[in-house]
Amino acid sequence: MSLEVKYGLPGKVIFCKRCVMSNQKPSSAVEFEHQQHTKKTTINIDAEGICDACRQADAKEQINWQQREEELLKLLDQYRRNDGGYDCLVPGSGGKDSAYQAHVLKYKYGMNPLTVTWPPILYTDYGYQNWKNWIEIGGFDNLSFKPNGKVMKLLTRLSIENLLHPFQTFILGQKNLAPKIAAQMGIGLIFYGENPAEYGNAIADNDTSLKDKAYFCAQNLDDIYLAGLSIKQLQEQHGLTLADLRIFLPATLEQLERTHISVHYLGYYLRWVPQEVYYYAVEHTGFKARPFRTQGTYSKYNSIDDKIDDLHYYTTFIKFGIGRATYDASQEIRNRHISREEGIALVQKFDGEFPDKYFQEVMTYLEMQPEIFMRLCDQARSPHLWQQVNGVWRLRHNVARTGVDD
Repeated sequence: MSLEVKYGLPGKVIFCKRCVMSNQKPSSAVEFEHQQHTKKTTINIDAEGICDACRQADAKEQINWQQREEELLKLLDQYRRNDGGYDCLVPGSGGKDSAYQAHVLKYKYGMNPLTVTWPPILYTDYGYQNWKNWIEIGGFDNLSFKPNGKVMKLLTRLSIENLLHPFQTFILGQKNLAPKIAAQMGIGLIFYGENPAEYGNAIADNDTSLKDKAYFCAQNLDDIYLAGLSIKQLQEQHGLTLADLRIFLPATLEQLERTHISVHYLGYYLRWVPQEVYYYAVEHTGFKARPFRTQGTYSKYNSIDDKIDDLHYYTTFIKFGIGRATYDASQEIRNRHISREEGIALVQKFDGEFPDKYFQEVMTYLEMQPEIFMRLCDQARSPHLWQQVNGVWRLRHNVARTGVDD
């Protein structure tokens, strides 16, 4: 008897032979949820058992980084201004990645970046301090856009209820803010850090320019879903107006073309190693790691500015069988900082650990009963991934090959 498979995931679970990632990982979490499961794409594992992200790591070893830096200099010279105006825009929270991006662009390459922040839903104390340090120690102008708190809370709760995705509307708002600000301020160049292809999107997606503006803009509101609902449903069922929702929606094509915006990934031009980026941010912008281990993994410095972040990674474990330790260990294996055997041990120890430190505070903020959240988690488990054994949910397959069906 075949088991039900949710979310359009592959029915057979396969793990990469080089890292610890499985083929259940959506290749782009934002688009995966944004399209409300109408078009699913997961990470590819080839005939030799190697995932796209590991193949991309191989490809990086063959890159002439001096030549890439020369390409970067030519690009920057196209946008460099001598009138004191902003010549590029760097979106970020002041985490290690955005701290590195902005600092390198300003102090090594002589650009004048405007930094733009879509702040966390619930700041951690250390996350807020890192944001302040980024601006005050690093030395950058910053626009911090705080969305309507009432709307943000509602959309976050609906995202959990409909998609079990605490971060969907945050991610969409954060992604869509930068092009709109750039268009309004006449800034033609936007820099992100690493391309999603580094973490398992199709290698073909590892492009440096905004060739397909449709990714960053929307012409038909009927095609857009937020929190698992259409714009019309949000208006009719929850009393939201288009004005309430507009900030979460992409820019229009007209906005982008008017300013001739170009979006690039700094990781295409400069060799990007997360651990080295972390050390750079510590030295140059006063970035500080979490004062304790992040629940669900073994690290202390990745995605630490929002109290909801830990819950987001827990829900990826529920839906896809992939927790935060899997993401961290896979990245470190690709960068040759740990072995696959060490990665497997870390995944066994930490993946799926329940993030209880901020859980009650998050539930109070969302006005959600904890038992309702747990019920939603159980409903979201795909039968092809999970089985209850003596009242305890267990994965049917895991990277250590100790799952129920391994």
